[in-house]
Amino acid sequence: MQIKLLTVGKTDHPAIQQLVEEYTGRLTHYIRFELEVIPDLKNTKSLSELIQKEKEGDLILKKIQSSDELILLDERGKSFGSMEFSELVQKKMNSGLKQLVFVIGGPYGFSEAVYQRANAKISISKMTFSHQMIRPFFIEQLYRAFTILRNEPYHHE
Repeated sequence: MQIKLLTVGKTDHPAIQQLVEEYTGRLTHYIRFELEVIPDLKNTKSLSELIQKEKEGDLILKKIQSSDELILLDERGKSFGSMEFSELVQKKMNSGLKQLVFVIGGPYGFSEAVYQRANAKISISKMTFSHQMIRPFFIEQLYRAFTILRNEPYHHE
């Protein structure tokens, strides 16, 4: 199985980018992992939030294959502890899935078309974080999930 993280917009904070690179490097010791950044939309000042979400949604959906399982990182999604999340990852690997795709949307969230295509939604926290901050948090949790599955000493219960 391969895991892909799709994100909307580049990270413009060097510290965030450094954390993303750190945990991406660690994660690739366990699984094929790809981080793909969908470029920010241009000239958005004249676009409503709805139009921006729809345009970003079209770009997201173009990156998804019909065989992909799509999980949105969404504040209204299901919450998991680290142990539960590792169990979810294990179930997906056991299912024979070719590619598992997680998506972090833009600042206004997802279009209705993306919600309709999604197989599930998960929440990182009940708190709201910037779409840039979620990147290192989520990649670290993926890394943590694999250390839990391998019974390595990174995670402490």
